[in-house]
Amino acid sequence: MKVEIEDAKCVASGQCVLVAPEVFDQRDDDGMVVLLTDTPGPDLQDAVRESAMVCPAVAIRLVER
Repeated sequence: MKVEIEDAKCVASGQCVLVAPEVFDQRDDDGMVVLLTDTPGPDLQDAVRESAMVCPAVAIRLVER
């Protein structure tokens, strides 16, 4: 799995961080998403999928390998 973020779509809701804090973070100044790893291990992939589903801006794209 590869994770891609569309920065222009992010609305800084933080839902991705709540679900998968090992993969996503937020910038201190504006709350926009920060991708900590674009290739999460198998143990994190379910949480990353859930993060993509709960993102209100649909800013997370997953490329399954």
